Amino acid sequence: MTHIKRDYYSPTYEINPLTMAVLPQHDKEGNTSSHVIEGNEDYFVAFSPSKVIDFACRFFGSSLKGRQEGTKAVSNITHKAPISVAPSSGIYFLPTLSPVNPMCGWIAHSHIKEINRAPEGTEIVFKNGRNVIVEVSFGSMLNQVQRTAQFRYWLENRINYLDRPDFP
Repeated sequence: MTHIKRDYYSPTYEINPLTMAVLPQHDKEGNTSSHVIEGNEDYFVAFSPSKVIDFACRFFGSSLKGRQEGTKAVSNITHKAPISVAPSSGIYFLPTLSPVNPMCGWIAHSHIKEINRAPEGTEIVFKNGRNVIVEVSFGSMLNQVQRTAQFRYWLENRINYLDRPDFP
């Protein structure tokens, strides 16, 4: 399991191509904050994972709700929809649960190497060798990864089609 470094705490965090996961954590009072995994670094942010993702979407000119509506328009996925935070940068995230659930975490699709069954849910192994366990069934996680791959394919095809020089 990954060693968590708790000596860096920031009230803000900017999602970037190195961000691998934004996971929920709760304090004794029940407040939700985020544990962000970026490469070999861990950051702790005073906002829920879905709020961190919403801030990132807004930075790139939309909102979480707008990105979810965009996913629906492209793929007809309406529940636990994967989103493109920044399609030009290849930043796609998938939710572990419904984004309205405070226990929802977000995983960067491009950083996933493999997923495995775990007694507590599902182990996600990242390309850099780090791993996390999410309390989500293996079947549900596998479905989320596959839906995100399909959504990426459809969206990137649309973008590439529009970028063709022979497109009117």
